[in-house]
Amino acid sequence: MKAFLKTVCVLLLAFALLLSVGCSGNKDGDAKASKEYAISDPLLMGSEPAPDNARVFYEIFVGSFSDSNGDGIGDLRGIINRMDYLNDGDPDSGKSLGIEGIWLTPIFSSPSYHKYDIADYYEIDKDFGTQEDLDELIALCHARGVKLILDLPINHTSRINEWFKYFTRAHRDNDPTNPYYDWYCYYRKGESAPAGRTFSALSGTDIYYECNFDGGMPELNFDTPAVREELLKIARYYLDRGIDGFRFDAAKYAYFGDHDSSVAFWVEYLDTLRKDYPDMYTVAEVWDGDGITDRYYPATNCFNFTVSQAEGLIATAAKMGNAYGLTKYVDGYLASIKGTNPDAMFVPFIANHDTDRAAGYLPTANGYAQMAANLYILGPGSPFIYYGEEIGMRGSRGGANTDANRRLAMLWGDDDTVKDPTGTTYLASNQVKDGVNVQITNESSLYTYYKKLIMIRKANPAIARGEYHAVSVEGTPVGGFTSTYNGKTVLVLHNPGGSAKTIDVSQFGNFTEIRAFIGLEEATLSGTTLTLGAQTSVVLG
Repeated sequence: MKAFLKTVCVLLLAFALLLSVGCSGNKDGDAKASKEYAISDPLLMGSEPAPDNARVFYEIFVGSFSDSNGDGIGDLRGIINRMDYLNDGDPDSGKSLGIEGIWLTPIFSSPSYHKYDIADYYEIDKDFGTQEDLDELIALCHARGVKLILDLPINHTSRINEWFKYFTRAHRDNDPTNPYYDWYCYYRKGESAPAGRTFSALSGTDIYYECNFDGGMPELNFDTPAVREELLKIARYYLDRGIDGFRFDAAKYAYFGDHDSSVAFWVEYLDTLRKDYPDMYTVAEVWDGDGITDRYYPATNCFNFTVSQAEGLIATAAKMGNAYGLTKYVDGYLASIKGTNPDAMFVPFIANHDTDRAAGYLPTANGYAQMAANLYILGPGSPFIYYGEEIGMRGSRGGANTDANRRLAMLWGDDDTVKDPTGTTYLASNQVKDGVNVQITNESSLYTYYKKLIMIRKANPAIARGEYHAVSVEGTPVGGFTSTYNGKTVLVLHNPGGSAKTIDVSQFGNFTEIRAFIGLEEATLSGTTLTLGAQTSVVLG
């Protein structure tokens, strides 16, 4: 059987022995490399942790990742136990996935399985562990050069949060002097409800509180100064513990339907924090088109939804599309956001905990999953991998219309006792068959493919950090970009098509060597003539 992991060209002296196992010059995946390319420039050796935030992050839905105590629920100790899988602290070992950052979905005390309705921001949910567990995870991440960010949902809280209880009491007592009287958004009976919003009656009062996501998630009132001060206090509490930053949920809903006010809040909030924590990393969920998302970049980086999901530009290009459609878009997008904020970063992803998993529309058997991974990991900024994506895990809402199906238990294939979340209806028979235990030892697995992609990216820092210019090859599906960083330029080309293409690379600059290639076929360079195989990507220097 033809292995989908056709070839990875050796890029480092330090990695030569490791990577040559997967570098094949024949179509049956022979273990010998057809040619080895060694790099002697120490700037490109990839042996040091990423010096900035242009790093590969990994999203962990905590309750579904790894269970350390046998209760079926993933926890912080489970993540600690799996750190060698994520990053073993040795960039040259090739024994871990090599991620450089971790995003944890909410870990605070909450009544739900997903924890996006917070009861107490200062307590770790008992299902997930303790503050001491978090401290240990922070220390372990930092010792291995990994940044750790927390999901901080501050648009709304749980109804059982003490703040909402105090708010309820203040209105039942009809006591506007109570400091919690205006902590949540509401309107009174007899008044007109604000258009487009959702409200629920608060029993024992004459008010309706705002709850756009769920009746159990009342919306905080950001016009109340005490609310803003408390939210700053929460962020400082975790930054002081060593957390590197935050992912902000539902950022555009701070002021429902009023982007100007929402942006103004985030600018004030984050500028205040950056005065004391200038290296803090933040990324916001602004689930909308670029015209809206771009407005938030003066405050923070935002996930890019245009490239994500089944109809996004990554999947469109990966499925025998044109790579230039993606890289041209990225070029224009970078110009737009950097015009707003010179430090802005591109933050791509394929799927996350709120979307159907990519393996449902990007299968590995025809190379679509591999090419999609090439397109966003071998690119600028800070890509986010959703846990299990690297092993081709599947999951979709389906007829039951439940997000639990998108957050299924990680398939370790060992004695891990983590279980699917409550409400899951996804059929086990539809899931990928080989878990981590099988894929981690298989040179042709998707896991190995992701690992090598990350190694290629690390060894060529210009890919993520340089001055980006999209390029195309007329009349072909081949597209890519040049990127210059610290005086060095790389050319990255992707061929998502079904046949090899011959390209004169001199049209893009002076490129004399193949630094790496990865895909279903191979790449060769003779003088300035590059032959780039089908569904294969190449890095030239």
